[in-house]
Amino acid sequence: MPLEGEYEPSPQQWVRDQVELYERTGGREGNTLLDTGLPVVVFSTRGVKSGKVRKQPLMRVEHDGVYAMVGSQGGAPTDPAWVANLRAAPDQVTVQDGPEPWDGVAREISGEEKRVWWERAVAAYPSYADYQAKTDREIPVFLVERRTA
Repeated sequence: MPLEGEYEPSPQQWVRDQVELYERTGGREGNTLLDTGLPVVVFSTRGVKSGKVRKQPLMRVEHDGVYAMVGSQGGAPTDPAWVANLRAAPDQVTVQDGPEPWDGVAREISGEEKRVWWERAVAAYPSYADYQAKTDREIPVFLVERRTA
């Protein structure tokens, strides 16, 4: 079930447009990153300051039903805002990969587990390697699994 509460659209027009198209068509449209043809998933999180629902299309990095959220922000020097949201409320995330969103629980990963998932992320979207090379921060990776109860 999607997160409840007031939805605060992204300040970026292309993100707002993509999320709207994706949701309106049940993921049949708006399901790739701009003109790359590479698949995206829409993640919803709860704003740590506002309490509002925030939605972001991120690259589809999935393995055995578990999804990765990669906080690359194009290699910017700071984490995307959703990283703080997820750290504050890891149980307030939904995943929409197709028509039906589902409730998840996120956790930040490190060490060997992160290395394995980073390889999967770069295989899904090779630009992640370039983004890591252009920033001094370590790009965070979160895994989202279905909430069981």
